[in-house]
Amino acid sequence: MNKLYTKLELLYSRITGNVAFYPSLIAFMGLALGFLMSYAEQQGISKYLIDTIPALVINDADTARTLLSTFIGGIFSLMVFSFSMVMLILNQASSNYSPRILPGLIANKRHQVVLGFYIAVIIYCIIILLSIEPEQSKTQLPGFAVLIGIVLSIHVLAAFIYFIHSISQAIQINNIIDRIYKVSRDRIQQLIDTESDPKGVDVFKDNDSWQSYTTKFSGHLNDIALDSLVDFCNEHSCKVSLLVPKGSFVLDSTKIVSVNKDLDEEAIEALRSCFGFSRSEIVKNNYILGFKQLTEIAVKAMSPGINDPGTAITCLDYLTELFVLRMQKRDNSFVTDKDGNALVSLRTINFEEVLYFIFASLRQYCKADFIMLHKMLQSLRYLSTSNALKDEYTEAIINQVQLIIDDASQFIKNESDLAILNKVASEVQAS
Repeated sequence: MNKLYTKLELLYSRITGNVAFYPSLIAFMGLALGFLMSYAEQQGISKYLIDTIPALVINDADTARTLLSTFIGGIFSLMVFSFSMVMLILNQASSNYSPRILPGLIANKRHQVVLGFYIAVIIYCIIILLSIEPEQSKTQLPGFAVLIGIVLSIHVLAAFIYFIHSISQAIQINNIIDRIYKVSRDRIQQLIDTESDPKGVDVFKDNDSWQSYTTKFSGHLNDIALDSLVDFCNEHSCKVSLLVPKGSFVLDSTKIVSVNKDLDEEAIEALRSCFGFSRSEIVKNNYILGFKQLTEIAVKAMSPGINDPGTAITCLDYLTELFVLRMQKRDNSFVTDKDGNALVSLRTINFEEVLYFIFASLRQYCKADFIMLHKMLQSLRYLSTSNALKDEYTEAIINQVQLIIDDASQFIKNESDLAILNKVASEVQAS
């Protein structure tokens, strides 16, 4: 039963995260509305309205068919135009910024709702059009249902205008950066809010002798059924330690988890079922991807083909804010039972690793640019004065400052520029 629950939980996560989920759901609502209105017409709703409010009812079969056919063809044209434009914009975003941002743009819920609404209205109009028979009398025509189709089609025009406005805003680089920052910030804050002081964490310090188990799948480890893992630990009286961080790409037959006791085949399969893999990365599940995306946008902006240092500086500002928040999070994370006992140790990327690899990429592509080096040192100076949960975080910042100065001394030939950079670095090291 626990294994089935885990599979259903992971399946639900995949379905709701799919790009086609909301369009399919809204399209089904359009189908249901079409059949509902067909049933209402059979109960004589149009006949009742003709007797009470005749102005609301379309009472000519040719007019009704012409209107519905026009709506169907027109909405199809709007769909083709709208999402042809989306493809062009996505291609531009991939070329100018980073291919990594495309999933976030495609998964925009507002655009999915607009697409679903288009499809829903088309399905509704088709159902009502099919219900119109050539020889129907005026009292038998689905006049009120046609009126609803007219109202929905007018709303399609409003949705189209909204879509044009939304997609033009979404593609602006400042909005893209801000969206990535907010999703990553919310994820880090969520992890900070759920941190506690669990009991029994010492047992995880010496887990080299634990029994390791591999995965039968490959892909990004995006889903971990933590509740099921806790139930698994309680059921088998064991401790579980993850060997790979969530969101990382795992190859087939890679060791992903270790347990402090030997398990039989049935228990191993139950343990494996707690992990879900996909072929794409999701920022809301892995805040590290947000760091990567902002870094890649900054690096792309500094390339000779783009040459947009302003965007790179903006990305560095947002990265600094994320690092300030990350300094409030522990490097070790645990999942506990209801009594606060640590049962699962989660493998996380520590602060020093994140800081090093982010600034290593920036140093590689900006080591000859005085403005970017100065901005990087200013960001590190700000981080060094911010509250840090551990002293090791501040030490990692100081080490990164020295690496920047080492690169600057090799690639910056102007003595005045070097003096300014060394001054900022000295301020960081003295703080």
